[in-house]
Amino acid sequence: MSALPVELARTLAELLGDGWLTDPGERLAYAYDNSRREALPDAVALPRTREQVQALVRACRAHRVPVVARGRGTNTTGASVPVAAGVVVSFERMNRILAIRPGDRCAVVEPGVLNGELQTALKPHGLFWPPDPTSAAFSTVGGNLACNAGGPRAVKYGASRDNVLAITAVTGAGDLIVCGTATTKGSTGYDLHRLLVGSEGTLALIVEASLRLTPSAPQRRALRAIYRDVSSAALAVARLMAQPVTPSMLEFMDGDALRLARDVGGADLPHEAGALLMVEADGDADTLPQAIEALKRAAAGEGLLALDDAADEAAREKLWAARKALSPALRTLAPGKINEDVVVPVSRIPELVDGVQALAREFALPIVCFGHAGNGNLHVNLLYDPADADQSARANAAMARVFGLALALGGTLSGEHGIGLAKRDFMTQAIDAPTLALMRQIKAVFDPQGILNPGKLLPD
Repeated sequence: MSALPVELARTLAELLGDGWLTDPGERLAYAYDNSRREALPDAVALPRTREQVQALVRACRAHRVPVVARGRGTNTTGASVPVAAGVVVSFERMNRILAIRPGDRCAVVEPGVLNGELQTALKPHGLFWPPDPTSAAFSTVGGNLACNAGGPRAVKYGASRDNVLAITAVTGAGDLIVCGTATTKGSTGYDLHRLLVGSEGTLALIVEASLRLTPSAPQRRALRAIYRDVSSAALAVARLMAQPVTPSMLEFMDGDALRLARDVGGADLPHEAGALLMVEADGDADTLPQAIEALKRAAAGEGLLALDDAADEAAREKLWAARKALSPALRTLAPGKINEDVVVPVSRIPELVDGVQALAREFALPIVCFGHAGNGNLHVNLLYDPADADQSARANAAMARVFGLALALGGTLSGEHGIGLAKRDFMTQAIDAPTLALMRQIKAVFDPQGILNPGKLLPD
């Protein structure tokens, strides 16, 4: 049985028709996300219009009922798990691409549009939307914006926050607000649309977004640089990011990641490899060769064991095989994985990886690092057996130490996954008390009754 007030349930059933789900089996599908956390909502709303979203929020506000926005639940932090029950608002039916304006380099979309579907629609226009998380084929634009998703291309093209022009949203007060403008330049008031990006549904529910598009480069080429150790690779990252040619991707894998990719995934890698960089550049036929040569010069240096150049698409795919072999290989080590995406200044990557390796030894658990080196954003994968209480306790204690290490190195808790539930208790370490107090005041302005995604992002 739903625990919602009878009057509210009746109002929302009339408002949404078949878009109002109260059956426990139907609700269960919206109770969890990719964090493996789970909490059953009292009901699920599937609105089709912004007007329905606005009416729903106003009705829930009147009854002080929590409202949790949801894309496709691909996030790993528990951000869309309804821990306080209430109503989950899934935007799967608000999935239209409203406009593609090539001359303005802009697309207007509803929040339920899949990232991958948007990219397919943009391709004939020679355009793309830069955010490309691993979940792009399944994650929604609304979810990408809510968590400020990034991906490998963020090193050159930025994350979600850098690629949105305007947002229309419904606040916790039930007001429809329009933040930003669908122009590439604007200086009219506060930068509210960028404030909403990364707020994880705690300030407002996004019902429309105008996205900044980028022309697709006609060609791409990749380099694979193999190093003796992590320090050599990190120094190469610093050189790569200091010279004028910005790589379109710059991915890092530590020695443990390489051993997995080679021994389990079958990747062609030398046994003495201690770290690997995957470097990609994009451009046209005239400029790309010069860009590749510049990147080769920067990648060369002390500790380099091999530098492979993919001159065509087939060779490029072959070079990327090591990176693609990694995620399946991780599953062979342990049934459980905590994957957090801490970020540090690029120059501190060696200290981060060395510190993580020390924690792996201290807690007797495998920890594998890979990720977006050009941003200093590494995915720390802590592997354990969730059915083993001792391993679970050690895994959680080790990850808390990883967060502390990242903060001590001048970094922060998340580069692109967000905070959600997973990192909420560490926010007091990452952000000082006056700043957290200001964040709470902003939350109170947007969401006076505190009904939007309670229990997430901000600590008690």
